[in-house]
Amino acid sequence: MQREGTDNYRIPSGCAICGIFNRDGKRISGSDIIQAIAIMHERSNGLGGGFAGYGIYPEYKEYYAFHIFYDDDRAKVTCEEYLNKHFDVVNLSRIPTKKHPKIVNEPLIFRYFVLPHPADLFSSQLDEQEYTSLCVTRINTDIEGAYVFSSGKNMGVF
Repeated sequence: MQREGTDNYRIPSGCAICGIFNRDGKRISGSDIIQAIAIMHERSNGLGGGFAGYGIYPEYKEYYAFHIFYDDDRAKVTCEEYLNKHFDVVNLSRIPTKKHPKIVNEPLIFRYFVLPHPADLFSSQLDEQEYTSLCVTRINTDIEGAYVFSSGKNMGVF
């Protein structure tokens, strides 16, 4: 009998999630959540564990933090043209990762802090969240090789 989580058998929907927050809104150590994530490391979909952090970008808390996967440099150039056309990009950086021998053809992973261009936002007749959500959807559906996997304010998915 095959067991979930082995190299030959994966359940794509087999995921895990946990959360922790301080009701007072104060920043807390990550030690407890790291311990919880360690328990979820081997999921049955074979993809390992992930997490979302809130309040992690206090210096950019008014900006949307886009975390984007790219298949290649061409997708990155195309997506950055789109971002610059629709947003004020105030900072961008590569998200550091740790190499793992079982992960091959890993994507390029970048982070951008953005706000919609005021004139574009006004002419769209959408509120800021709707405009941003629409742009994220367009990136994910129209730009081959680019995928926004996190797009909230003062938070990020890793």
